[in-house]
Amino acid sequence: MRHTDPESSSRKLVWVEEPSIEAWGCSECGWVFNPSGPPVGKSLDEMKRNFQMQLSQGFASHICAQRTRVKGSCG
Repeated sequence: MRHTDPESSSRKLVWVEEPSIEAWGCSECGWVFNPSGPPVGKSLDEMKRNFQMQLSQGFASHICAQRTRVKGSCG
């Protein structure tokens, strides 16, 4: 699902390092990726592809306006 709001064109997937979390997140809001479980697949490559797909889908479908911006986040 793609969003056509103005903020979706400027947001980027970034690595977030905070005292309480290290995860992939959004450069424009407080969204961070929370996998639904451990990597799934019959090989390491398949696990990586499944993880990347889940990450991409989660990032694409989140709505920045529904999240609090992370203090000190860099984009």
